[in-house]
Amino acid sequence: MGHDSGVGVLDKASLLLSVLETGPASLRRIVATTGLTRPTAHRLALALEHLRLLTRDTRGRFVLGPRLGEMAVEAHGDWMLASAAVILPELRDRVGADVRLFRRHGDRQVCVAGAEASTVLSQRVATGAAFPLTAGSVAQVLLAWEEPVQLYEALRTARFSAATLAGVRRRGWAQSVGEWGAGSATVTAPVRGPSGQVVAALSLSGPVGWLSRDPGREYGTVVLDAAIQLSAGPHA
Repeated sequence: MGHDSGVGVLDKASLLLSVLETGPASLRRIVATTGLTRPTAHRLALALEHLRLLTRDTRGRFVLGPRLGEMAVEAHGDWMLASAAVILPELRDRVGADVRLFRRHGDRQVCVAGAEASTVLSQRVATGAAFPLTAGSVAQVLLAWEEPVQLYEALRTARFSAATLAGVRRRGWAQSVGEWGAGSATVTAPVRGPSGQVVAALSLSGPVGWLSRDPGREYGTVVLDAAIQLSAGPHA
């Protein structure tokens, strides 16, 4: 937070955004952390909210907004997204459930592509939407193969354990129930880059009544196969 651009309003906005990198914050916390006056912090927060760089959670706290995730998506338009445009709809049509591709952006998981199933219970997630890396099968996959130091830091706020992630590494996929709301189930597998590092997570989600309460048993291999296709490069 000590880097100054020389443009006062930009430095203050950057200071405010840096507070939210660690999670939601009330206006009171923003003021206390940044040292900005309450009127200045409030004016900046409202302006950033208007630009969709900030939004509010259900408790009225400020959080990083969807535009940040959308810009990350635009900055990474590459072979993976070209392949996803083919592979995600194929998997959706095969299983009849929502399919989404997520990338890690700091301590957030950002949806970079999706193919929604036409079901009443489908939980819509817009491209560019960002969520904390604290729960669910997507977070587990994006963190499971991290270096020990980064993994330790992530587990301090996660609602899953190191043992859970060891199971993900052993199976090659993760599953969760209730991630996108009551009655939903997900199965997620890693997408790897050229050197084998995990660069994204491919996730299948749908009603528990359709995917079951143990969705990985039936769909883990299917999702993993599709993730391997994405890892292979441009889809013919």
